[in-house]
Amino acid sequence: MTSLLKVGKSTITTAVLSLALLGTSTAALNAEDNFTYWPNAAYTDDVPSLESVVGHKSGDKITTHANTRKYFEALAAAKPDQVRMFEYGESWEGRSLYYLAISSAENIAKLDDHKAGIQALADPRKTSQAEAERLIDTLPSSVWLSYGVHGNEISSTDASIMTAYHLLASKGDERAPEILDNTIVFINPMQNPDGRDRFIHRFRSAKGLEADSDRLSAEHNEPWPSGRTNHYLFDMNRDWISLTQPEIREQVKALQEWYPLTFVDLHEMGGDSTYYFAPEAIPYNPHLADSQRSSLILFGQNNAKWFDAFGRPYFTRDIFDAFYPGYGASWPAYYGAVAMTYEQASSRGLKYRRTDGSEFDYRDTVKGHFLTSLATAETVAKNRKAFLQNFYDYQVSAISEGSNDRQNRTYIFPATRDKAANNKLAGVLAAQGVEITRASADFKACNVSYKAGAYVIDLAQPRKRMVRSLLDPQVDMNADFVKEQERRREKNLDHDIYDVTGWSLPIMYNVDMNRCGRPVNVAGDLVDAFEHTPGSINKTDAKVAYLVPWGDMAAGRLLTKALRAGITVKSNDSEFTQNGRTYPTGSLIIDVAANEANVGQELANIAKETGAEVVGVDTSWIESGMDFGSRSVNRMHAPKIAMAWDEATSQYSAGNTRYVIEQQFGYPVTVIRTPALRRADLSRYDVLILPAQGFRSNYMTALGEGGAKNLKDWVSRGGVLIGNSTAVRFLSDEKVGLLNAKRENQAKEEVKEAKLDGGRTDGRNFENYADLRKAIEPAKEGPDSIPGVIVNADVDKDHWLANGVADELKVLVRGGDIYTPVDLNTGTNVAYFKGKDELLASGHIWEENKAQLAYKPFLIHENLGRGMVIGFTQEPTTRAYLDGLNLIYMNAIFGGTAHARPVR
Repeated sequence: MTSLLKVGKSTITTAVLSLALLGTSTAALNAEDNFTYWPNAAYTDDVPSLESVVGHKSGDKITTHANTRKYFEALAAAKPDQVRMFEYGESWEGRSLYYLAISSAENIAKLDDHKAGIQALADPRKTSQAEAERLIDTLPSSVWLSYGVHGNEISSTDASIMTAYHLLASKGDERAPEILDNTIVFINPMQNPDGRDRFIHRFRSAKGLEADSDRLSAEHNEPWPSGRTNHYLFDMNRDWISLTQPEIREQVKALQEWYPLTFVDLHEMGGDSTYYFAPEAIPYNPHLADSQRSSLILFGQNNAKWFDAFGRPYFTRDIFDAFYPGYGASWPAYYGAVAMTYEQASSRGLKYRRTDGSEFDYRDTVKGHFLTSLATAETVAKNRKAFLQNFYDYQVSAISEGSNDRQNRTYIFPATRDKAANNKLAGVLAAQGVEITRASADFKACNVSYKAGAYVIDLAQPRKRMVRSLLDPQVDMNADFVKEQERRREKNLDHDIYDVTGWSLPIMYNVDMNRCGRPVNVAGDLVDAFEHTPGSINKTDAKVAYLVPWGDMAAGRLLTKALRAGITVKSNDSEFTQNGRTYPTGSLIIDVAANEANVGQELANIAKETGAEVVGVDTSWIESGMDFGSRSVNRMHAPKIAMAWDEATSQYSAGNTRYVIEQQFGYPVTVIRTPALRRADLSRYDVLILPAQGFRSNYMTALGEGGAKNLKDWVSRGGVLIGNSTAVRFLSDEKVGLLNAKRENQAKEEVKEAKLDGGRTDGRNFENYADLRKAIEPAKEGPDSIPGVIVNADVDKDHWLANGVADELKVLVRGGDIYTPVDLNTGTNVAYFKGKDELLASGHIWEENKAQLAYKPFLIHENLGRGMVIGFTQEPTTRAYLDGLNLIYMNAIFGGTAHARPVR
């Protein structure tokens, strides 16, 4: 049973009174010349302040990664009995990732016991009810305060410093000892050190004699890329379900050591706002437990109490929702925590002027996060037993619900088609605590036979709610919320959907998944996090060739490693059968005669690393299909890949695409600042990628018609030009003429145009509001923007771009770009969206967009001279979690190079 939760001993009235008793009025607290984080703050001398360690006070400067670390090391050294510091990883650029555990000396001395106890509560299958009750009675509660996932949201890290110092050193705040006695406070001061230091460097470079509050000043306008993102320009607050970035992946691992009962992700928002804290906006994810949502109100009330006491405005239940499970403020909820996001209006520097003329400084933003950090820890401390009970009850109910689910009891991933994607998905789920078994023998479930190697998930486990949220094809938004969004669209108002509405991992990985309403007994072993499955080779002394079946990213990674190792590789555009086995289109052929004598052993090593299958053959004779020396076989070259970089590109698209190629494909990319492409000699590059264009600038502005001509000349000489998403706007521009597709206006019924006569127009009668609505619609406008939905696309299997690709692709559609198909005499619509009734795979899509997207192209190919242009009308590399599109993107790069005909 859920325990009674408390706001705390102090009411709002007594909170205000306590400030008065401390001798400091709210007005005085807000005075610029008497700024303080806490009224009449007094601190012990045995705890170092930030100023004593690095030379500036909290909020006077933006503290760097190095100085933040220096301070926390000093804090841990000064208070070893109350502070433990843990390394949990390293950023892409080599900066340390760490967190601290802060509590009473007694709790820190028993930290290992706490870990063992919370792990026991996390699995009721292994812990008796009596033992659970003992642990709930004796364990401290816990809160994880996670700061600075977006590097240019600067105040939270300095607030983490002030929070830690205040808890350990304050003498005038009665909450501090209560928090330390009842709670372990975990502080992760900086989730994104690379982005933060990037921001600080640029801010310091732009700063003049004094801090400038003018929002037009360079201090407040970051150059590309912003400090928001990490090294690979990821928005890491969207990475929690795919775990592509080490900064998030390793934090998820650390969280599952301690299972903190409350998790807060502290952010910043626009400077004209105030402060946001929970409860969150609708829609909410239906897989959250009732106790989690009721607890949000508890935290909100206590935060409000202290904001009222300090006279600080705030808002709740608006803008920020918890529907998408991939936020930092969402993911911990699926192991049983209460998870929240806090948003502070940002100064984006040391001073900021709002549009109403008022000004505030950096210290004030630090104070906002400092206050909620303490208030949150206070709430956790006062409700120690209740939160421990809720955490345990969450696990009990999850197992019970999974056991009684007669539709979804068992999830099964057959050992078919894309084994590499299956293996990766299993590892990603295991990294998030999902128990998943790899079958070691054939088995049968719900009258379906499965081969050994299939993956099986029994829903009767603590991660039941996570499994449902991540794997179900559809998670519905609240019906009333959807109705309200349709009403807003009817009036041409923006919708309130904050992020994507579809994210099913099996769909994004494009793997097969079945569900069985019964438990399934299967022999096998539990999968480890990111477990690597080695590839195989049947022999290393083949007399004629080695064949690699094309169709998954294990083969793709083998290709890139082989090319980088100087191995000569060919690819067959035709399906063929040899020795009774059929190989799909695109399968690789490595001729023994064309390579070094030890090529077999080299391939064995590469297969082991990549997971690919290699088959050595002693004859080139095939039973059907095109022979190894036919016109359908092309030499695979090791391409020199360039990518547009900097202004004119979307930092997310540029970074995500670079990451996919470099880290998932295993191949280097040269990034070229976009203006250089106007006149650059591109002759040494085989492939040029144009990521989606940005919001502040576009390719036409950056390149102009002269740059377009330079690209066209390069393509004509044999280059492969690939455009992602909104880059297709540039390629299809009539002044550019690199693609013959055209961006469509919104499809409308034809309306007879009224005639003008002497300043008057023809009259018309309106029978109802619908007539009025139709009359005031613009004649030409773009389709309504889609917030993010996964749709189905068919593939033209006769085209080499579809080599080895599944018959059906899953595409994440965002925005309002829809293109006309290209004519047969100019190019090929290699992949195109399915018809209206078959289009939707996951999420919520507007009916008009569904009708207009039907049969429109996703992937377009056109030859131009000796080269080609390839356009993806939607982003194929979004967040690097659309693994099901990786193979066709690899075909575009490496297959494109093989099919271009430059003079080599």
